[in-house]
Amino acid sequence: MSNGSFPPEPGRRGGTLAIVLAALIPACFAGWLLWSSLGDAKDDGADGVGAPTTSSTSSPSPPSSGVPAVPSPPTPSGNASGKRSGGPSGKPLEGKVVVIDPGHNPHNRDHPSQIARLVDIGTDEKECDTTGTATNSGYAEASFTLDVARRARTLLEARGATVRFTQDGDRPYGPCVDERAEIGNKAHADAVVSVHADGAAAGERGFHVILPKSVRGGGADTSAITAPSRRLGERLRSRFAKATGSEPAQYIGDGSGLNVRGDLGGLNLSTVPKVFIECGNMRDSRDTAELTDAAWRERAADGVAQGITDFLNE
Repeated sequence: MSNGSFPPEPGRRGGTLAIVLAALIPACFAGWLLWSSLGDAKDDGADGVGAPTTSSTSSPSPPSSGVPAVPSPPTPSGNASGKRSGGPSGKPLEGKVVVIDPGHNPHNRDHPSQIARLVDIGTDEKECDTTGTATNSGYAEASFTLDVARRARTLLEARGATVRFTQDGDRPYGPCVDERAEIGNKAHADAVVSVHADGAAAGERGFHVILPKSVRGGGADTSAITAPSRRLGERLRSRFAKATGSEPAQYIGDGSGLNVRGDLGGLNLSTVPKVFIECGNMRDSRDTAELTDAAWRERAADGVAQGITDFLNE
């Protein structure tokens, strides 16, 4: 004490250090929390799987030029060549007009005098219409033709075609054969198919397609339609055989399934491609078993519709 200084207070240096450390530790911990939260904010992956990793040494992205990116032109619809199928909807028969002529009429039998009157078929005169044939059990050809025609209409319309009938069971009789031809002509049909079933002798089986003969006389002139009608008939023959499993009739012509005739007003007076199809023989028990079966008639309609489709897509 002789020099006047005070001796150090016991424990003073250790207490000061403790105070400094107590102040620094919370500050450091807060700083670490802030750094950690900023680092987490850089990862925008929802769960970290597949999230891009950013290197701290990567070059910064170049500044935007301000010019918006030009989108790539859309790929044209259609097939690989870019050619569209059918019309705007892509349906194969869009824009096509098809007339289906269900042979005879279920009500013809109630109007014998009207259907017996003669009409001009260009090269001759023939009855307005007939009752058609029937199976031994009484299933009428006119009922068969309407059923197949309606089924074919459904299939063709689904492909985009406009389908018109010469009659839909909604007329008292007919129409007459000359009017049937006129309906297709006025519609400017791309194809006309008249649906029938034959009434040949028992034991004769199969189907056949009737083609127009080249005739000219009176109001008949088939010179412009014989070639396209043959193509229509050939497509129909092929598709009908495939759809139904039926064989071409051997009792008609040369057994090819194609028969050319010049005595049918529905063909003679047509100015558009037209054929008849005799789907089977209603007087044969084995053919009758098929003609009276709804599932077989659906296959027959599919054959008719596909034959028309093939022809119109040539």
